[in-house]
Amino acid sequence: MKKKIIAAIVAIAASFGLAACGSSSASDDHKYVVGVTSDQQKEIWEYVGKQVAKEGITIDVKLFSGYTEENPALVDGSLDLNSFQHVAFLNNFNAENKADLTYIGYTIISPFGLYSDKIKSYKDLKDGDTIAIPNDVTNGGRALQLLDAIGVIKLKDDAPDSPTTKDIKTYVKKVKIEELQADQIAPALQDVTAATINTNYVTDQLHTTPEKSAIYVDTDHMSKVSGIYKNVIAVRKEDKNKADFKKIVKAYQTDAVAKMIRKTNDIPAW
Repeated sequence: MKKKIIAAIVAIAASFGLAACGSSSASDDHKYVVGVTSDQQKEIWEYVGKQVAKEGITIDVKLFSGYTEENPALVDGSLDLNSFQHVAFLNNFNAENKADLTYIGYTIISPFGLYSDKIKSYKDLKDGDTIAIPNDVTNGGRALQLLDAIGVIKLKDDAPDSPTTKDIKTYVKKVKIEELQADQIAPALQDVTAATINTNYVTDQLHTTPEKSAIYVDTDHMSKVSGIYKNVIAVRKEDKNKADFKKIVKAYQTDAVAKMIRKTNDIPAW
């Protein structure tokens, strides 16, 4: 009789152990890692994480220092989502890497500005000056569109959405365009006449804002800014319709987050 009781107790304990393991596994199924590239977005995503935690979803925010690692990490499963890039950047990554990453919602459109320690107005640019732009196709393309908008260069009529220097028809002002890695442009500002710098590096590295320091900001002239520069929440294609991700997008696209975004000088894109 005692043996039967002991066996029953062991069986019950085992069943509770299995249930606990099952509960842990279920919890892990609702835990996601998101990659970002700025302190501001890290703060926003930590706020979003608190909101979705109420629905049993856990978000771990990982901060990256540049733009080269996040998409490969999403492809290989190190990340579940990332939130750093616009549509143009994502499309270009997919094309160059034969990947099929996609996006599930818009986040921000970030001002893209021209900065200088040497001149006070973009109208002061002259022949022989050096302008630094990002060396990736999409941010570099946006930089060239900015330079076209202010009359420094003229792009070809058939230039693609993300033009390169090969798509320049005319140098209206005979400047030298120097292509640098995006996160290295702010530190190099003193070495060039002017530079186009992504806003997250302006805030994180120069400790200022486009409103205070830029000599031209493209989002002040939205009719000249393509919609492909809206930032997105990117995921693997097979996860696009994941129920948890729809909840995450809903938690991001709120008035509270929009208010946080405006404090960072970005513009809500949804």
